Amino acid sequence: MKLKCTKLLLCSMFLLPLFGNVAHATEPKMIGEHGDWIAYTFMENSNKVCYMVSQPKKTSGNYSKRGDVFVLVTHRPAEKSKNVFSYVSGYTYKTGSEASVTVNNLTFQLFTQDDSAWARDQSTDDKIVDAIKRGSSLVVKGVSSRGTSTVDTFGLSGSSAAYKTISSECGIK
Repeated sequence: MKLKCTKLLLCSMFLLPLFGNVAHATEPKMIGEHGDWIAYTFMENSNKVCYMVSQPKKTSGNYSKRGDVFVLVTHRPAEKSKNVFSYVSGYTYKTGSEASVTVNNLTFQLFTQDDSAWARDQSTDDKIVDAIKRGSSLVVKGVSSRGTSTVDTFGLSGSSAAYKTISSECGIK
């Protein structure tokens, strides 16, 4: 799979702000490519972070200038954090709005801030990630600050293998 963000350095510069203090993070290193997903690891403040990322196979919405769109699952073992689901929309969300993610006919509400959306708690993260590993497609719906509705559809081919890769790399069982 080739991310539209074709150069690793460019993707790294885009994705690192999602993970905290960029000044104390190393450039992500690809550790596996699995179907629609790519697995990465990097060091942040001397702690290993592992994540898997994918871009949509299909997008809809009347958007002339939209940034890169990603869905991620992240492990931060030093923080006892795993299975954190996040979504980068490529636009700023409408203030106070929610986004939704649907996997295998299961729909979950996400809270939004700026151009990102997350599950509200660990239990929801775990349910989303479990569905991703077993599913065939993932759909995220949201509304931009300008009122534009979008629907992004992601493939889940290779998601289980990518998850195994990041979990093994970060020692997550």
